[in-house]
Amino acid sequence: MAAGSAGARFKLVTCAIVLLPFLVTIATSADIFLDWHVSTDINLKPVSTDQPVITINGLFPGPLINATTNDVVHVNVFNDLDDPLLFTWNGIQQRLDSWEDGVSGTDCPIQPGRNWTYEFQTKDQIGTFSYFPSINFLKAGGGFGPIRVNNRPVISVPFPKPEAEFDLLIGDWYSSSYKDIRSRLNTSDVLPPDWMLINGKGPFMNNLSLSYETFNVTQGKSYLLRISNVGTAWSFNFRIQNHQMVLVETEGSYVNQIELESLDVHVGQSYSVLVTANQSAADYYIVASPKMSNATNNNTLVGVAILHYDNSTAPATGSLPSGPDPFDVQFSINQTKSIRWNLTTGAARPNPQGTFNVRNVTIAETFIFQASTAVIDGLSRYTVNNVSYLTPNTPLKLADYFSNGTGVYELDAYSKNTSNANAVRGVFVASALYKGWTEIVLKNNLDIIDTWHLDGYSFFVVGIGEGEWNPESRSSYNLYDPVARSTVPVYPGGWSAVYVYPDNPGIWNLRSQNLESWYLGEELYVRVYDADPNPAKEKPPPQNLLLCGLFQPSPPSLKAHNPNAPSVSPAPNAPSVSPAPNAPSVSPAPNAPASKAYNPHRTRPLIAVITTALCFLYIGLH
Repeated sequence: MAAGSAGARFKLVTCAIVLLPFLVTIATSADIFLDWHVSTDINLKPVSTDQPVITINGLFPGPLINATTNDVVHVNVFNDLDDPLLFTWNGIQQRLDSWEDGVSGTDCPIQPGRNWTYEFQTKDQIGTFSYFPSINFLKAGGGFGPIRVNNRPVISVPFPKPEAEFDLLIGDWYSSSYKDIRSRLNTSDVLPPDWMLINGKGPFMNNLSLSYETFNVTQGKSYLLRISNVGTAWSFNFRIQNHQMVLVETEGSYVNQIELESLDVHVGQSYSVLVTANQSAADYYIVASPKMSNATNNNTLVGVAILHYDNSTAPATGSLPSGPDPFDVQFSINQTKSIRWNLTTGAARPNPQGTFNVRNVTIAETFIFQASTAVIDGLSRYTVNNVSYLTPNTPLKLADYFSNGTGVYELDAYSKNTSNANAVRGVFVASALYKGWTEIVLKNNLDIIDTWHLDGYSFFVVGIGEGEWNPESRSSYNLYDPVARSTVPVYPGGWSAVYVYPDNPGIWNLRSQNLESWYLGEELYVRVYDADPNPAKEKPPPQNLLLCGLFQPSPPSLKAHNPNAPSVSPAPNAPSVSPAPNAPSVSPAPNAPASKAYNPHRTRPLIAVITTALCFLYIGLH
């Protein structure tokens, strides 16, 4: 009897162990289904000129993706543009799944008139992020929007719950068509953008602005402002008349809270700040002014919005609040260095952020990448180590999976720590040692504030300096509480150093966030390879994988002879290769409908129910 009872208990414990992951997943994650129709609108005229503006479901900026840690987001993108299209999810790490990263090195573009569904998880993340088109200079025409990843209810947030949250998508804007700018980039110098928009609207008080942005607040309440620089060229300084800000988060990391009068936000960066409406009931100016620019207060390049107290009858008065000297690089450097990781609070997980730190790590390898310009074949290009990235017709990830890169790229063809002797165009793919701590030193030979971003990861910003980096510069590193984020500024003539732990297999884009630099070659890809084929280490291609370049969908007649064969045909003159085992059967553009609603717990509960039934059936039969 005792043995039977023990056996039953053992079976129950086994069932509980099997069910626990499903039950935890159900309790802590949801599926979000979105349909996006991407098109251009010539009637919006954010700066009173005729130009196409890229909208999503008619919105500019695009709709909010409002997710929670571990949610799965499904975005069915219908491309109604006349250009191929990809979206990238700036700062979303795509854990074990670079197939969904949405850049030229990982995905075939969605062709005009077609649609494709992204499916990605906000795995172990919280914070403020953004999305935007990643190819064909389309970001200069719009198509960008906000991403919020909220904490799970069981995880405490290191500040009081705000009355409300506001998304502030701030960025520079060209007064002419993005297509015109794109066509001139290869042939002549193009003037930088000459407007600053706040949530797609022009500056308050400017006669050419059709509208301006207003944020309504209640006296005595606190608000969380999620600020992203969605521009293409200009860093900006952000401030609010007569109000202080408390910096609390950046790109998925809670920081040591510091009170600020103004905040520099560089291209591609995101921050969360708390603002308390503690002034007299009135309207107050919100200002975003460009760095490294002589723009005056009445210039179109100074973005102005209004903070409106809900019982206010007084308009904003006085001069716009002044910020730091826009050419004071040292102010910006010091502020960037002052942003430190909060070691004691939890974020996506209950354990403190500081549990994972860089104090005693051993660096396995060092990359040194220098950004500069060069004339190649008579055209001005941006380069990394004197290599201007040449985008192949076949995504690197596709070639990596089907042919180990054959015919598309050669791994480590260019040096990871010295510049090429001559400026060239090439497919720059650098290997990183899987789970080997890597130091990346980013150097800036340009006369602008550059910003660098690494997809797939947060890196630790350990050092920022002026002049030439050398090994002795490591003595200035902050190894105690460097902030973890995915985008870092690199100041003119200076350097920034980051530590990254390459534990996320895939091919990941390392790029300048300045759009002209990126478009003209300032990028490369980092390949992180784990030989273990276990899908728990890296996900296989999605079933709706798009094919292009050297790998084309197989004709239906060939597929009919072997339903289980991969639907891949090499393009004419492609290298002779064999698809990897279990390559998916795919179609170029699935047309399955998707709900526009937020549908939590749609499929995982069914899995849990079936698993529960099987588990108890097993107990009953034994």
